[in-house]
Amino acid sequence: MMKIAIMGAMIEEVEPFLNLGEHEPLLKYFKKHNDVNYGGNLYHEAKYKGLDIVLGYSKIGKVNAALTAATMIEKFGAEQLLFTGVAGAVNPSLKIGDLIAATQLCQHDLDITAFGHPHGYVPEGKVYVEPSRELLRIAKSVADEKEIALKGGVIATGDQFIADPERKKWIETTFDADAIEMEGAAVAVVCDQLNIPFFVLRAISDTADTDATFDFDEFLKHSSQVSSSFVLAMLDKIADGQDQ
Repeated sequence: MMKIAIMGAMIEEVEPFLNLGEHEPLLKYFKKHNDVNYGGNLYHEAKYKGLDIVLGYSKIGKVNAALTAATMIEKFGAEQLLFTGVAGAVNPSLKIGDLIAATQLCQHDLDITAFGHPHGYVPEGKVYVEPSRELLRIAKSVADEKEIALKGGVIATGDQFIADPERKKWIETTFDADAIEMEGAAVAVVCDQLNIPFFVLRAISDTADTDATFDFDEFLKHSSQVSSSFVLAMLDKIADGQDQ
């Protein structure tokens, strides 16, 4: 039985999977759940259509995201990882509410250019990490069936919430980036190094400009619902594939 990790950065990004009771969260779609506190985080183990599931959120930032991804893989035995959440657009063609699946991820705040390396690169590493082509194929199938205009593109990650148009333009130009957020590339590096297929889906919640704070607060809940619904449909297809 395959074990799938479902991960977000904030409680709001995984909240659509949960029924938040008065005292403890209860899983909304999954069965036979077991809650595990580990490393300062709460993880939910459950079952869904023949799949083992581990669900959790990391808290914001690259370090937290890398810790949570590694925990899901090493402690809970996740064999694939699906990341769901929200991002800011840097590509002007992306609008609030659009879904984007990462085709590549990079770290826009990683800078050792003083040693002659390009932005986003460290020795023995690479600037761009690529998600699972099979999971991208499944995502496209879901999008086609739901008639959703799923976009693919480069997602740039850094430990800053970008609300500066000049910085936004620099990230777009330097990395050919389409969207920015604060966790995806860290998760990508962990999964890549541990040979775990992964997929990063982001719903555009703001346009990464001077109105970012307002837009983020306004659209976070709706965007999280959209991206979580999409991930659930991907789980259906993964489960169906196990039966074939």
